[in-house]
Amino acid sequence: MKPNDWKDRLNVVYSTNPDFKYESEDEQEAETIAKEKQQLRISLDKRNRKGKAVTLITGFVGATDDLEALGKMLKVKCGVGGSAKDGEIIIQGDFRNKVLELLQKEGYAKSRII
Repeated sequence: MKPNDWKDRLNVVYSTNPDFKYESEDEQEAETIAKEKQQLRISLDKRNRKGKAVTLITGFVGATDDLEALGKMLKVKCGVGGSAKDGEIIIQGDFRNKVLELLQKEGYAKSRII
């Protein structure tokens, strides 16, 4: 790819500065740290959910694909729905103890219930 590709400049109208460099949005995804070093926090959340309880797992540091894989594994093992995005996993229902048990079996030793 050329350093001055027109697709990178779609939202820039015009610049008279000859030294102007267009900013590209190349976000580097964080590397997933080891399971033993992950400090996952498990909590029950009812806010902004019309009174329904969800199990919220926060504190994951790593790639989005790894987060989604962990979320999928937890949803399948609990037999419920949920989502995994923005560094947190949402499991529908109160499964705090079961999620803690599953995470510890997977090797996430520093997981804890808040």
